[in-house]
Amino acid sequence: MKTLKLALLLLFISFGNYSCSDDDTIINEQQDTLPLEFRQELNVSYGTDSDQVFDIYLPANRTTETKVMILVHGGGWTSGDKADMNPFKDIMLEELPDIAIVNINYRLADADNQPYPMQINDITTIVNLLKANQNDYVISSDIGFLGTSAGAHLSMLWSYAFDTQNDVKMVASVVGPTNFTDPAYLNNEDPLLQEIINTFGIDTSTAYLEEISPYHQATSSSPPTILFYGGQDPLIPTSQGVDMDTRLTTLGVTHQFTLYPNAGHGWVGLELLDTWTKLKAFTQTHLE
Repeated sequence: MKTLKLALLLLFISFGNYSCSDDDTIINEQQDTLPLEFRQELNVSYGTDSDQVFDIYLPANRTTETKVMILVHGGGWTSGDKADMNPFKDIMLEELPDIAIVNINYRLADADNQPYPMQINDITTIVNLLKANQNDYVISSDIGFLGTSAGAHLSMLWSYAFDTQNDVKMVASVVGPTNFTDPAYLNNEDPLLQEIINTFGIDTSTAYLEEISPYHQATSSSPPTILFYGGQDPLIPTSQGVDMDTRLTTLGVTHQFTLYPNAGHGWVGLELLDTWTKLKAFTQTHLE
């Protein structure tokens, strides 16, 4: 009788252990499938320089299919900060809540450090870091770029010439320089404009100017591009946008181009509303 009771007890314990183990598996699976909460990390370091940081905003309910928009500030390659892109970041969080946002700083150029290729290298490092942390962030490798002024130039140049894995699904340029071989640049008599151009150094060879120009680096496989320019911009000649529009049309690249005839190096009011309306729709088409 004792032997029978012991056998029954062992059998019960065996079933009990199996049942508990099965319950644990179910609980773990449920935890793995629970919707993820919104998450943000500020000033994430990606290098040794104090400027090599970014902010990342990860949407709730994200999955490994979640796309990423990288924001790149302007400032003539020598100044500016990711905080300058907060208005774009804030409205994207509200109206494009399913997209992850990475708002970046990059090393600024000075007398001893030219912007190219330093700033392009910073973007490459950021993209590689995002890929290395895909499992942690729960994002896809699909990215878009939204840049203003010098940041728009960097966004286009990286997307056209340095995206070796075809990760970029769209790029947006708000008053970004596109072509440093443009006569409007080469023959200008504006000291301020020339000072900005001189930021890229003393190499004025055609080969170098083409190397740093999105206009010359664009190909038929370049990602969809949306362009915004002001007709009265004192820093970015109208030809920078018009010629880029023509170039992308010739190459057969999906793109949109908007020129605000009376706007300068930035705009407000109805023109800004128009910019966001078009940019939002373009992003929903190509990045969501």
